Amino acid sequence: MAIHPSARVASTARIHPDADIGPGVEIADFVVVEDEVTIGANTRLEPHVVIKRWTTLGSDNKISTATVLGTDPLDKSFAGNRSYLRIGNGNTIREHYTISRGTELDSVTEIGDNNYIMTSGHIAHNCKIGSNNVICSCALIAGYVEVENWAFISGGVGVQQYSRVGSMVMIAGNSGVNVDAPPYFLYAGFRIEPKGVNVVGLRRAGLDTAQIRHLKQAFRVLYRSSLPLKDALERIEIDLLNEHTQHLIDFVRSSKRGISR
Repeated sequence: MAIHPSARVASTARIHPDADIGPGVEIADFVVVEDEVTIGANTRLEPHVVIKRWTTLGSDNKISTATVLGTDPLDKSFAGNRSYLRIGNGNTIREHYTISRGTELDSVTEIGDNNYIMTSGHIAHNCKIGSNNVICSCALIAGYVEVENWAFISGGVGVQQYSRVGSMVMIAGNSGVNVDAPPYFLYAGFRIEPKGVNVVGLRRAGLDTAQIRHLKQAFRVLYRSSLPLKDALERIEIDLLNEHTQHLIDFVRSSKRGISR
C-alpha cells in the first residue's frame, strides 16, 4: 500500500503506512487515515476528517470537516471484531457526520454511489444505503436499515433498526420510520403514514407521465380501497403491472416488519 505520487497530502495529516491513497486524492490539514484503509481516485478529505481502519472509499467522494468514517458500531454486543465500511463513488458527506462499520465478524456497512448526505447525522452498523439518495441534516439511521435508491430522507428523521425505505420515497421532516416504507410514495408523521405519491421525486428519477399515473392508481388501491393487503396487491398485479408496480409488490411481500398502511 502507498500514497500515489499525484495525491496531495497536507504536512499535518497523519496517514498510516498501510493505507492505500489513490491518484488525485486531496487530504487536508489534521486528517487521520488509519491502517487498512483504501481511498479511491480524486476523493477529497477536508480538515479534521478521520477515516478509521477497514474503510474503503471509492473515487470522487467529498468528505467534509470533522466527519468520522468507519467508527466502531454503537452496539453493546460489539466485541471488537474486524468488520468493514465500504463507500462507493461520487458521494458527498458533509460536516460532523459519522458512519459505523458492521457489528458481526466480517460484516459490512455499505453506501452506494452519488448520495448527498448532509450534516450532523449518523448511519449505523450494517446499513445498506443504495445510490442517488439524499439524507438531510440531523437524520439518524439505525442499525441494519436498508435504503434503496433515489430516496429523500428529510431533516430530523429517525429510522428504526431493521426498517426499509423504498426507492424514490420521500420521508417528511422529523418523522419516525418504525416500519417499512414502500417505494414511490410520500410519508409523514410521528409514526409514518402514507400521504400520496412522490411525484417530484419520480420525475427527478426520470419516470414519465404514464408510469407516474400507474403508481398513483397503485397508491389508491393499496391505501384507499379498503382492500385487505393481500387482495390489494393481487389487484395491482392484475390491473396495473409494470416494472415499477412489480417492484412495489415485491417490496411489500418481502416485508418482515410490516409496511406503513
